[in-house]
Amino acid sequence: MSNSDQPAGQAVPVITIDGPSGSGKGTISQALAERLGWHHLDSGALYRLLAFAALQQSLDLADEAALVALAARLSKCYRLPTAGEPVICLDGVDVSDALRTESCANAASRIAAMPRVREALLDWQRCYRQLPGLIADGRDMGTVVFPDATLKLFLTARPDVRAERRYKQLIKKGIEADLAVLVREVESRDKRDSARKASPLKPAKDALIIDNSDLDEADTLRQVLEAAHALL
Repeated sequence: MSNSDQPAGQAVPVITIDGPSGSGKGTISQALAERLGWHHLDSGALYRLLAFAALQQSLDLADEAALVALAARLSKCYRLPTAGEPVICLDGVDVSDALRTESCANAASRIAAMPRVREALLDWQRCYRQLPGLIADGRDMGTVVFPDATLKLFLTARPDVRAERRYKQLIKKGIEADLAVLVREVESRDKRDSARKASPLKPAKDALIIDNSDLDEADTLRQVLEAAHALL
């Protein structure tokens, strides 16, 4: 069901949460969606899924036309996980963990810099705008994908803090990691995402910016909930 299929006169509210990798936007977005009973769009998962599928098919990640064609095929058959079906599957195989690897994240960041790839994913992302509302997290949700969002938030934190969060996630999963390497990768990804010409990572002009470098998840969620309840 697309936004255009909604009953006449019923505008679908959207809250966008943008920010760099490791800012906690995914966790906070999911928690906010659960609190409000809204849908959740993890736009980064779409880019990671596209990157993973491309790697599986041995596509050249610099071949923009091939990536656009692959995105069109995936958008016809793939939907993000729901509370009742939380895993991410590709051709019937659970790829949830594979999409969270650093190699997949870096590949996703590379293809996300391509204007035609981003254009190809626009309609795919916007189809998640359904009643009663949508929480959309990513890097350009408030600036490009949903510029008319009811509330726009931008979560951020210092690179060293975000790298340490990622380090703890990997260690908890039993995956070896080097904190110094992760810091460099975070800084490199930030630079690439912020410098790209197509939908660069930046706060929307009307976004509320929350630096959670010194906040835990509960405090960050509290600030986000206060902002949401003030407008809804």
